[in-house]
Amino acid sequence: MARWEPGARERLVVAAVELFSEQGYDETTVAQIAERAGVTKSTFFRHFPDKRELLVAGQETLSRLLAEGIAEAPAGSTPLAAVAAGLDRASHAMTPVSRELAPRLTAAVAASAELRERDALKSVGLAAAMTSALVERGVPDPTAALASELGVLAFKRGYAAWAQANSGDDLAWHTRAALDELRAASTALG
Repeated sequence: MARWEPGARERLVVAAVELFSEQGYDETTVAQIAERAGVTKSTFFRHFPDKRELLVAGQETLSRLLAEGIAEAPAGSTPLAAVAAGLDRASHAMTPVSRELAPRLTAAVAASAELRERDALKSVGLAAAMTSALVERGVPDPTAALASELGVLAFKRGYAAWAQANSGDDLAWHTRAALDELRAASTALG
């Protein structure tokens, strides 16, 4: 097995998504994922504690990028403008492989209660990272929390649209459009 070849982490994610799509999450084993990726089981466990964590690979990086984008937003930015800067920063980290895997990943999550639970925890983590970054900018906590939740929702909606789009638009365009749509919808709340 070519465990020393670069890209083992990405190959593991691709293999897992393929297998989850083909045979379901519950029926897929770590050994099958490792074999499909061309690595050993021990290499798998050097990258991930279990197969569930494969589908949230990169969550820490995504949280960091969102927070950095918010922190680097121009002084005087509104909370949602700062969130938009975070979405832009995080969106640029998504690769063509991310786009290719998105529909299968979404289907795998939808088909498994365990993965839906893990995805919900991911959303909580992303919102917490954005809330902290906004609070550090001096945004009051309730406003920061609301802006962060809108940011998570915009990211999810933008990601889904990006994954399904046949155009060359990048993810940042889709997340910005989703955030604008949510901002407009929030005015109807009264």
